[in-house]
Amino acid sequence: MTRPGADRVAASPSGHGLTGVADAGAFLARLVRLDAGAPVRLRPAGAPGRVVLWARLPWQVLVASTVAGDAAGDVTVGAADLLAELGRGGAALPERRDAQWRWPLPPSRSQPVEVLPSVEVRRIADAAAGTLRTASAQGVAGRAVGQRALRDALLDHVAVVVTPDDPPGPAVEVPQRLVQGLVRMGFLGAVDDPAGPSGHAGVRVRVAGRWVGLVGPYGAAWLQKATDLAVTPLTTRPNG
Repeated sequence: MTRPGADRVAASPSGHGLTGVADAGAFLARLVRLDAGAPVRLRPAGAPGRVVLWARLPWQVLVASTVAGDAAGDVTVGAADLLAELGRGGAALPERRDAQWRWPLPPSRSQPVEVLPSVEVRRIADAAAGTLRTASAQGVAGRAVGQRALRDALLDHVAVVVTPDDPPGPAVEVPQRLVQGLVRMGFLGAVDDPAGPSGHAGVRVRVAGRWVGLVGPYGAAWLQKATDLAVTPLTTRPNG
């Protein structure tokens, strides 16, 4: 996570190239707590001396954070392996696991839609967590409901709907999946520091094609909207 102060290319043989060890470690530690076996993808950012860390959370949300570094390539490794290497002060690149990365990334260019207050985004996430705890303990309408069903229903819930004003456009739905990704990866920063390192309070809602993103002070969460599938029924002929 950045604190204050499409085609792949060959990875640097000299090591992982990360110099923002504290920021990278914070990102990896949160990721590993959510998914111990998660891969993490390192890609050069648009600016020199910056590397983007990409990962996919268990609820299908991609998360990204930009940290200091000079990695010369695009490579995927085990998040736990890289975290361990950083923890012991090592500079080696863990064993590559490029085949484990199977998801597209959002386009590099996106359009701003709205800015949401950070405190409101955090409140939405906390309310969902409270609802899950209550429903797990007491059921819904007096009926017991499975933990996974409750979780999936909450994640699919549309938490925010925003409509672009300039230029006008269709409403953009922000599901709870994105909110949870942003908050649980720590991209809002500390509760007493809602403005983040850039001095701009709020969470930006952005769209890029079929992707919807929430961009916080320390990272972003992206979700690709499901593609509508057309089902054509098979027809049978009397004579084959």
